[in-house]
Amino acid sequence: MDPEFLSRAQFALTISFHFIYPPISMGLGLLMVIMGLQYLRTKDPVWRQASFFWVKVYGLVFAMGIATGVVQEFQFGTNWADYSRYVGNVFGSLLAAEGVFAFFLEGGFLGLLLFGGHRLGPRMWLLATFLVVFGAHFSALWIIMANSWMQTPQGYELAQTQWGTQAFMTDFVAIVLTPSFLPRLLHTLVASWMVGASLVLSVSAWYLLKHKHQAFAKKSLALALWVFAVLSVLQLFVFGAQMAITVTNYQPVKLAAMEGLWQSQACAPMYLVGWVNETAQTTTGLSIPCLLSVLAYMNPQAVVQGLTTFPSDTWAPVNLTFQVYHIMIDLGFLFPLIGAIGIFFWWFGRQVYIVRPLLWVFVSTIVLTQVATISGWWTAEIGRQPWIVWNLLRTQDAVSPLLRGDQVLLSLLMFIVLYALLFALFIFLLNQKIQEGPEALTEEHLHASLPDTFREVFRQARASGE
Repeated sequence: MDPEFLSRAQFALTISFHFIYPPISMGLGLLMVIMGLQYLRTKDPVWRQASFFWVKVYGLVFAMGIATGVVQEFQFGTNWADYSRYVGNVFGSLLAAEGVFAFFLEGGFLGLLLFGGHRLGPRMWLLATFLVVFGAHFSALWIIMANSWMQTPQGYELAQTQWGTQAFMTDFVAIVLTPSFLPRLLHTLVASWMVGASLVLSVSAWYLLKHKHQAFAKKSLALALWVFAVLSVLQLFVFGAQMAITVTNYQPVKLAAMEGLWQSQACAPMYLVGWVNETAQTTTGLSIPCLLSVLAYMNPQAVVQGLTTFPSDTWAPVNLTFQVYHIMIDLGFLFPLIGAIGIFFWWFGRQVYIVRPLLWVFVSTIVLTQVATISGWWTAEIGRQPWIVWNLLRTQDAVSPLLRGDQVLLSLLMFIVLYALLFALFIFLLNQKIQEGPEALTEEHLHASLPDTFREVFRQARASGE
């Protein structure tokens, strides 16, 4: 039992399971802010109703994200001690900033939304929602910053200490603005917003299929559909393309693995589907000529470096990288099509609300966007191998030196069982909230204000002599 392989498998399991929830938080939060703005603009009670409903779902997602996210930080000490020792002076400060500056902001104001409820007036509700969403995005910023530094490290120096070679921060700005940070941040944020929009789209379509909560479902679906459609186009043609350029410039061997490109060539094709034979060093499948050269260099005749131009011990697992990458991009091509068809039916007579096959497609979008997002994460992390910090520290040199394989296997099996139970619980509770649907609104829900509530509390306290 190889502790390195088992540690890789355990981290892949735990981080992939955790990564289900933060994109939902950021994307759903964005739509909740828009719903709050819509209520202030139109005074339509359906938007207030939608805000109350979705914050309950948000609270469930937030709880799952916290429960699964804490695990990651412990693994750096238990399974990846040499990694933590090597880059802890850089990486640790970024993780600490995420907890100090972002987590408490999001959690604190989410508590106000969940327990303040209808006692918050529309403006106070919108402010608290914005701060929750800002906290979620601020948290993601620090995590992506830390991960981007692992992909394209800069702003550090290596020094020999009593614990061996360690990286020390020399330029915080350089670390923050590492070359892959901004493209990765924008790519991830847009993907997360699409996930949130797809959740609203999915639930709204399900209500329409079941003829439940029609007014709520129609408004929520229209909002989510427009957000989803616009973002899917931007992701495909702007932010996804920019990520391809970044990988080309700073991680060309990863790009070659992602496309299964063995020999350097001009007019390099981009595969839509295919299979990589790593033994024979061949890739077969359906491809579009010259598209890889266009995406990488904006020139159809540009030469893209193949894997054979790099040492073989720097290659990622080629077929696995190729497959997860193509799951992401194939779904990326599908999403604008779904959005365009939905907008077409919405624009001409609102027929989108009654076309049942299309509504079932909308129901499936939450699964499809989650698969695409996790596949993109896998592409970034698997494609970085054999490096845990690019060209600086190999993964095999980062594992805890005294770790035994049986220890990791036992904890891995425990996580599999625990996360299966957690996911079953999450689906059960989410389904329960969806089945219950949005609550009916009263005048108190629409016009209550937090200051009035505070005054009432104080009045009662004085009256009781407290």
